[in-house]
Amino acid sequence: MSKTMEQAQPIKRGPILQKPEVLAPAGNLEKLKVAIHYGADAVYIGGQQFSLRANADNFSFEEMREGAEYVHAHNAKIYVAANIIAHNEDMKEVEAYFAKLYEVGIDAVIVADPALIESCKRGAPHLEIHLSTQASTTNWQSVKFWKEEGIARVVLAREVSFEEIREIKKNVDVEIEQFIHGAMCPAYSGRCVLSNHMTARDSNRGGCCHSCRWSYDMFEDPLQQATEEEFPLFTEGEAPFSFSSKDLSMIEHIPEIVESGIDSLKIEGRMKSIHYVATVVNAYRQAIDAYCADPDGYQLKKEWLEEVHKATHRSTTTGFFFDTPSAVDHLYQEAEVLAESEFAGIVLDYDAEHSIASIEQRNHFAVGQTVEFFGPNGLFFRQTAQQMWDEKGNKIDRAPHPLMVVNLKVDHPVSPLDIMRKLEDKS
Repeated sequence: MSKTMEQAQPIKRGPILQKPEVLAPAGNLEKLKVAIHYGADAVYIGGQQFSLRANADNFSFEEMREGAEYVHAHNAKIYVAANIIAHNEDMKEVEAYFAKLYEVGIDAVIVADPALIESCKRGAPHLEIHLSTQASTTNWQSVKFWKEEGIARVVLAREVSFEEIREIKKNVDVEIEQFIHGAMCPAYSGRCVLSNHMTARDSNRGGCCHSCRWSYDMFEDPLQQATEEEFPLFTEGEAPFSFSSKDLSMIEHIPEIVESGIDSLKIEGRMKSIHYVATVVNAYRQAIDAYCADPDGYQLKKEWLEEVHKATHRSTTTGFFFDTPSAVDHLYQEAEVLAESEFAGIVLDYDAEHSIASIEQRNHFAVGQTVEFFGPNGLFFRQTAQQMWDEKGNKIDRAPHPLMVVNLKVDHPVSPLDIMRKLEDKS
């Protein structure tokens, strides 16, 4: 069935409309707080062991404790990814690791390897276990098996469709989590060995070098038995060849997502910026709340789409939700640049009496530039930056230094953790 035919079918609603969890990535404590501020119901993080994002900042146990206290104070949850495919040397002290996660207040651990699952049961019997997408679970019989093994939630393989998700929910009473936004891997459920061969960095143990996004030369001779002079480059005069997927974006399909029965909607991006986390979580939060409040009167707002595009530099796709991806869902050459704005700063404080926002600079901005502020629940306004002072009260006309604190006259009230962007000058 084509995507168009699938999308044209009426939505079949269940008797009770349950609002799904918005699950956001948090590469460090700052991103964790931003995710919660913009409406995430839960965050997932990585520890300093057993995570598939070894190059992210990742959390020490003390940072985990602080993060857990913060999210719980905001009635949210925190999960830790421990989703590597383990080798013998990875199994040392793993039970103690899971016990420590439970002790610092982690709500659940995301695991793929059966040995790690059993270790978690022994080391932290009361710690909830979620099955990682790395387990490549694509059918309800497998989901039923994992439920009987004590798994509280299954993060399905990214290759499952809406039809398959509905079938799983019909046959097994278990929580289902699925990725709905972010980078996609061309390998099955992310289980790739290309990085191992290219750089000796194991993708399945946290070392992926993203070699699918590299630029390659492509030859007409498939067996490469001839010289380049005899068979010239196929891409001669064109952009170099790559074979990564477009990014996933389901913001246009909130009704289908909610009605499918998915319990948790996962946003990819533990290594991405706080601007990305804030923007994407904010858009999905508003869309999901709007649909669940009034399904019959729901309308997709163009500003939600525009916001999502401001946080990405890659074209998007609906992945496997409606149909098997085709050639148009992949990026064979340079990625399309979608963003028309740049993250400029984050609000630290607001002086209501004088309408002054204290902003920590993240990218250069100056007097005369058009900037826009956004915050949770649809807060949004644009203005021209007209008056700025440094921390000592000296008037300045630009903010060139990373992380410098700038006091900026603003047209409307703002709050700590609100974001300021500067818009591209198209003149």
